[in-house]
Amino acid sequence: MPLIHPTAVIDPRAELAEGVEVGPYAVIGPDVQIGPDCSIGAHVVLEGRVRMGRGNRLFPGACIGLEPQDLKYTGDPTGVVIGDDNTIREYVTVNRATHGEENTRIGHGNLLMAYAHLGHNCELGDRIVIANGVAVAGHVVIGDRAVIGGVLGIHQFVHVGTLAMVGGMSRIERDVPPYCIVEGHPSRVRALNRIGLQRSGFGELDGGLQLADLRRTWTAIYRQRQPLAQVLTQLRAAPLREAAETLVAFLEASSAPSRRGPIPGAH
Repeated sequence: MPLIHPTAVIDPRAELAEGVEVGPYAVIGPDVQIGPDCSIGAHVVLEGRVRMGRGNRLFPGACIGLEPQDLKYTGDPTGVVIGDDNTIREYVTVNRATHGEENTRIGHGNLLMAYAHLGHNCELGDRIVIANGVAVAGHVVIGDRAVIGGVLGIHQFVHVGTLAMVGGMSRIERDVPPYCIVEGHPSRVRALNRIGLQRSGFGELDGGLQLADLRRTWTAIYRQRQPLAQVLTQLRAAPLREAAETLVAFLEASSAPSRRGPIPGAH
């Protein structure tokens, strides 16, 4: 049975699975579903259509599923979907989506540090770290294992690629390519995220050929001082291994008129 502090306010229609713990003065609304073994800290607020998986830890003051900070919101039954084993620290805010049956989504094994904000319709992958005081605007997509440094803002509709690393206090107004380190004001691609790639085992894939091919591709894109479209066309002339293909495909998609465009390199 759930372990619920007597001062918590829980709507009888909320669904709490086995092993859930709810701390003092937490507030849980009627359309909330919490999976097994989750910990809901003191003064946490869960409101709206929140669906939460197994083993999540929410620290004091976190607010999940409240109305989006979007003037277009008209009261649609939108929600927040959270996977398993996420850690959501003190006073994190995650807004639900804006229209129809849409959801703001968080994957598995992520760490959102204190005072981070995740806007409406955002989509987070798995094993992402978002540091303290990060403000993520609406419709942002963040790929697996990305690391977002502290006290920065990410513009709406930006995409952040897998295994990217964003330096603290940067201004992120365009797409962050996968496997890259981005930093600055204005932000620029500075280098490959070599340490992150090595820790993720890229040096061992195909005997290190994956990492070597990615390095050659990155150098061609950011060190040849040629127009990006021209470089991408040249790279497509030969087969690419999986990581290099991911980088090239991301930049091609980011260059589409409907996207914000990729952050340029530092020359």
